[in-house]
Amino acid sequence: MDKKKKLQMILGNLLLFAMLFGLVQFNKTILRPQAAGSEFEVLSTGSLPNFWAGFFISLAGVNVILGRKPKHGRLWVYLSSFLVFSILAFEEFIPLWGASTQFDYFDVFASGLGAALAIIIFEIIARKFSDEVH
Repeated sequence: MDKKKKLQMILGNLLLFAMLFGLVQFNKTILRPQAAGSEFEVLSTGSLPNFWAGFFISLAGVNVILGRKPKHGRLWVYLSSFLVFSILAFEEFIPLWGASTQFDYFDVFASGLGAALAIIIFEIIARKFSDEVH
């Protein structure tokens, strides 16, 4: 892999993590305080960080696979997305890193939905460039 491609991959992942951090902060400071209305608003703003974490962290794995194009890349995307979901779900059941303060099934669902959306995006890109990703 050449230096330019490696730099693009690193910058892409930095952008994903910056977006994750920014969106979580946006949710925490702006969306949640205004979501005192309906139960749906409270529920969705409470689960958005889990969705974004599952999505953006899984996309970081997708970015690496698309950049390096390893053998069995599709398998790596599925496994890494499942690992991201598993860690986020485990953190929901047993808070170890302080990311979760109370258990919520919707947070587990949102994490899985985010990881699944990252896989769907990978599949769309993989079909578009089908000769490059296995």
